Amino acid sequence: MNVLKAAVIGITALAVATPALAQETRVDRRQERQEQRIDKGIQSGALTPREAHRLEKGQQHVENLETKAQADGKITAKEKLRLEHAQDVQSKRIYRQKHDKQTR
Repeated sequence: MNVLKAAVIGITALAVATPALAQETRVDRRQERQEQRIDKGIQSGALTPREAHRLEKGQQHVENLETKAQADGKITAKEKLRLEHAQDVQSKRIYRQKHDKQTR
């Protein structure tokens, strides 16, 4: 009886947490790709140390927004839009800095 009860509770918890985990995974994957783009720019010389530092601060800002959005355990539609917008802005900054003809 207790095993069955524990299984039902576990399945219910997983069902409730799955949408939040799916969003978190998507955001985290995009963050990781953007960080890889910054790293490649550093390695290729397309980004100066100053540009790289600024872009990394921007990435940290997006991560802080994500942490804040997840603080209550659920990312609302408004928080999701704000987070995606911040990632869009950061992505454009990465592109512009990598292609601005400045080199190390």
